[in-house]
Amino acid sequence: MEWREIPLFPPFLCSRASPFPFRSRFPCFPVSPYHHTLMSSTIVRQWHILGRTLPIGERTLVMGVLNVTPDSFSDGSQFSSFDRALEHAEQMIAEGADIIDVGGESTRPGATPVSAEEEVRRMIPIIEQLAARSSVPISVDTTKALVARAALDVGAAIVNDVSGLRFDFHIADEVVKSGAGLVLMHSRGTPATMHKLPPVADIMEEVKGSLRTSVAMAERRGVKSESIVIDPGIGFGKSQEQNIEVIAKLDQVARAFPDFPILIGTSRKSFIGHLLHDAPVTERLYGSIASITAAILRGADIVRVHDVKAAAETVKLADAIRGASKSHKLA
Repeated sequence: MEWREIPLFPPFLCSRASPFPFRSRFPCFPVSPYHHTLMSSTIVRQWHILGRTLPIGERTLVMGVLNVTPDSFSDGSQFSSFDRALEHAEQMIAEGADIIDVGGESTRPGATPVSAEEEVRRMIPIIEQLAARSSVPISVDTTKALVARAALDVGAAIVNDVSGLRFDFHIADEVVKSGAGLVLMHSRGTPATMHKLPPVADIMEEVKGSLRTSVAMAERRGVKSESIVIDPGIGFGKSQEQNIEVIAKLDQVARAFPDFPILIGTSRKSFIGHLLHDAPVTERLYGSIASITAAILRGADIVRVHDVKAAAETVKLADAIRGASKSHKLA
């Protein structure tokens, strides 16, 4: 965050791009170059990930999910073989994925924990081959520093930590060493306990407070703010009603964290199934699309999805609507 002083001009002119080089005795509000203001529709932020950047704000980015686990809630062991996983990743890239998120340990409620060595065995061959074949950034979905290090060494560019550094804060150290991007997600408890926890009274304050703690921890370990993305963590210790509330009030998260892009993952999750009369995972596509549309209109910058083609088309429409809304407000 940067402070500047200019006389009698609106606060947004205090940003780094201010054309006024002079200073005065008049105070100025603190303004981040990423701040969500009325000017935000013309500002494109940059997410710094391992020697390159991804544009944030130009359009919503699509993160495709690649689970190489035998017990994922959404696709089971469908992509646990090397060839099928690689084929699916390449299909998602062809369908418009901007990022591929590779996970080697299921975080569904009651999932069996696996060792770091097992995660490495499952993921590293896939990440290494994908990095060699494609320029699309690869994210490693892990809560373990050892796994993050191994993935970054073979070409991953982002670490997606669903624990927000609660389980292993040394993940931040690995991100600093490599210059990778870091996703910090809000969650409560562990996969074994999170759905047994009593709901908190105010989920929005819980999400914002926990994310502030995670961001502060990352920055204390040396992670640059421009490398961080936050995720409010749909599911992960929230009730069905609270999941819906978080999506509906996502703009509150955007205002509370103006410097950080927001990633959200609603795809195929159980709250959608409950709302759709206990629809199984295979019948949650339309509900998933509705939820990511709502999230984009409330401020999401990146959506994490299983059905990339449908999501990529949805994003185009939602972005057009959001852009028209911003233009109307500016007018």
